[in-house]
Parts: sequence; C-alpha cells; structure tokens
Amino acid sequence: MPKNKIFYELFEKIADNAALMGTLLKNIVAEPDFDKRQALITKVEDLEHANDELTHNVFTELGRNFITPFDREDIHYLATSLDDIADYIYAAAKKINFYRVNPNDLGMQKFADLIEQGAQQVKIAVTELRDMKNMRNITEALVKINSIENQADDVFDMSIEKLFDTEPDAKEVIKKREIYQVMEIVTDKCEDASNVIESIIIKYA
Repeated sequence: MPKNKIFYELFEKIADNAALMGTLLKNIVAEPDFDKRQALITKVEDLEHANDELTHNVFTELGRNFITPFDREDIHYLATSLDDIADYIYAAAKKINFYRVNPNDLGMQKFADLIEQGAQQVKIAVTELRDMKNMRNITEALVKINSIENQADDVFDMSIEKLFDTEPDAKEVIKKREIYQVMEIVTDKCEDASNVIESIIIKYA
C-alpha cells in the first residue's frame, strides 16, 4: 500500500477538529449565558472554516497525486463525510443562539453527549487508518459509532414526543424540532464516515 502520508495528516487534522467541535457543542448546550455561548459558537465556526480548507486540500492533493494510499473514490467519500460532520455540528450550534432557544433541554443535552462520543470514535478510527495495525481499535470504534447513531434515533423520538406533550408555544416547537433534526443528522454523518472507513479496511487490511 503506498505510503503517501499527506492524506493521513489531512484526515487526522479534520477528524481532530470535528472531535473538538463535538466537545464545544456539549459546552454550548451546558452554558446558560447567551454571550458566553456565542463565544463558544464562534470557536466552532472557526474550526468549521478550518475543516473546509483542509477538505479542499484533500481534493487538491487528489488531483496532484497519481498514487494514493487507498481508492481515490474512498478518499473523496471520507473527506466529504468528515466535512459533513463538522458542517452539521456548526449548524446545530448556530441555530441554538439564532433561534434564542434555551438549551437547558434534556434532548439537546443527550444529543450533544452522543455527538461528542461519536466524533471522538470517528477520530480514533481515522487515526488508526495510517498503519491499520490495530484493527480491533478500528472495529470497536465503528461498532460504537453504530450504537451511538441508534441511541440518537431513540433520543430524537423521545424528544419530539416530549416536545409536543409539554411545549405550549408553537414557535418553540418548530425551533426545537429543527435543532433536534440537525443534531440527529450529525450522528448519521458519523455513521456515514464509519461506513467509508469500514469499506477501506475491508479492501486493504
């Protein structure tokens, strides 16, 4: 397998940033003060922009390098799926303050916890791609990501049911439902990245 390290370095930086964004999102939903939340959201935005640039670099390197460490199609899919994780974490963070929603909400806090866990497991799996020596670490991370996505589906159903039962304000229902939907999509995007990584290790491990 060709040892072109630039792709590994780029993927690891992107995954590191996404994991940090997951932690920041958890801090955002735990922060009651609007302005302090906004400062954290700005950090998330900066990391999202950094990941856009890194993802662009992956595509540039694809055009520049004839030899790649694994299938060009898989490199493209992995870059896109990791970028999507960052995009949707930023979208969720942004909507909380944009809609002036109080994030002291069990559903949002459960989602944020699952998103942080999912992004951390993606980071572990991506880091292990460099040499593929610790296959158990990769497969354990992929199993955890799948479990997290399933848990997020349950959290979404629970949160929507509770929202309609307890929230009398129709506008708040619309706002919170949209935030739940975006947060649930983050876990879907983690699973998308997991599926690409699984495809890579089946071909090359």
